Amino acid sequence: MKHIVIWRQALLVLCLSCSSFAFSQEEKEIRQNGISVNESNELIEQLKNMPFIEVGKGVSFQSKNNTFGMTMRARMQSLLEFDLDKDFHHTSMDAEVKRIRLNFEGYVLSPKLLYSIQLGFAPNDTRTVPNVNANFVRNAILYYKPNSTWNFGVGQAKIKSNRAHSNSSSALEFVDRSIVDGQFHLDRDFGFFGEFFHRVAGTFNVSAKASITTGEGRNWGSNGSESGFAYTGRLELFPFGTFKGKGEALEGDYEYEETPKLMLGGAYSYNDKSTRVHGQNGAIIPDGETRTLKTYYADLVLKYRGFAFVTDFMGRACGSPLFASDPDLSVFVGKGLNVQASYMLPKHWSVALRNATLFADEEIRPVVGYKNYNQTTFGLTKYIVGHNFKVQADASYNQMREAIGPYDRWQFRFVLEVRI
Repeated sequence: MKHIVIWRQALLVLCLSCSSFAFSQEEKEIRQNGISVNESNELIEQLKNMPFIEVGKGVSFQSKNNTFGMTMRARMQSLLEFDLDKDFHHTSMDAEVKRIRLNFEGYVLSPKLLYSIQLGFAPNDTRTVPNVNANFVRNAILYYKPNSTWNFGVGQAKIKSNRAHSNSSSALEFVDRSIVDGQFHLDRDFGFFGEFFHRVAGTFNVSAKASITTGEGRNWGSNGSESGFAYTGRLELFPFGTFKGKGEALEGDYEYEETPKLMLGGAYSYNDKSTRVHGQNGAIIPDGETRTLKTYYADLVLKYRGFAFVTDFMGRACGSPLFASDPDLSVFVGKGLNVQASYMLPKHWSVALRNATLFADEEIRPVVGYKNYNQTTFGLTKYIVGHNFKVQADASYNQMREAIGPYDRWQFRFVLEVRI
C-alpha cells in the first residue's frame, strides 16, 4: 500500500512538471512570434465573439455588453418559366433572378426594442413606383415588444391582412402565390402597427393585429391633401394550440404536426381616398381623383401528420371602380377563392395541388377581359434544408370564362430557393 502511495505522488509530480514545461514552451513560442500571453488570451476571446453562422438563420452578431444584436440574412431565388397556348405551342419564356434580398434584424439598447430592415435588389423589387420614387427598401421598422403579449411598431412593413401574403414568399409550397392573392393583397405600407397574442384557456389562443398606414404603399412618400389613410385589422384563432415552428406562416406541414392544428383568420381594410387603383398597389388614379376601397379576407390553415389544407377567400368593393378619362383602367372589384392541399412524402419531398379563381364584378368585366379566371396548379418540392434551401417545380392550367381576348393556357415553372 505504501508503494502505491509513493507511485501516485511521483506520477502527480511528473504531470505537473510536464504541464509547466508545456506552458513555458507555449509561452516561449508565442513570445518568439511577437505575441504576449495576454494578447493570446485576447485573441481567444475575440474568436469566441465571432459571428454565429447557420443555414437559414443568417449571420449573428452581439456586442459584449448586450446592448446591440444583429442577424444578417441573404436570400436568392432563381426562376425559369415557360408559357404555352392550349395546343402546347410555346408563347414566351422567362429566366431571371426573381428575388435577391438582404435582411437585417436585431435589437438596440434592449431586447425589447427591435428593428427589421429588408432590401430587395431584383428587377421586381427595384423598379420605381408610379410616382418615380426608388423602391428597393422593403422593410424599415422599429418595434417595441414589452412582453410576449404586445408588440408595437412604426415604420414601413408588410400589412397583416391575409394569410397568403403575410407568409414570406420563401415559405410557399408552390413557385409563387396564387392569382387570388396577386389581385387582392395589400403588401407593404408606412405607418403604425400593433399586435396582440393571448392564450385564452387550455390550448385556445387568439391573435389580433392592426395598423394605420398612409394607404399608398411602400416608398411612396408624401400624399396629396385629398388622400386619407388605410385602416386594417386582423383576428386569428388557434383552437388547438399554436403550430410548431410558427407553422401558420409556413405552407405545407414540414414540421409534421403530431396533433391537429387549426388557424381561423379574418381581416378587413378600409382605405380612405386612395390615390392608387388598388390602394397600396397599382397605377395612379387619373385626374387627381381618389377612390375609397374596402377589402376583406377570410382564411383557414389545417395541418396534421404531414397533411396541410389551406383556403383563402378575398374580395374588394369600391363605389365607382371605372374612370371616364381612362376606359382601360379600373379598380378590380369582385371576389376570389383559393383552395390548396399538400402532403409531405418521405425524404422531404412534398406534393401539392391548388385551385384559385377570380370572380370579376359585372361592371369591370369589359376592362379586365373575363367573367371568371381560374388557375389549377400541381406543385412538387424537394426540401434540402427546410424552406431555406429547396427546389420547386409546378405546372398550371389557366382558363377564363367569357374571355375577350386570347391568353396563355399552360404554365411551367422551376425555381431554386437559397436562404442563409
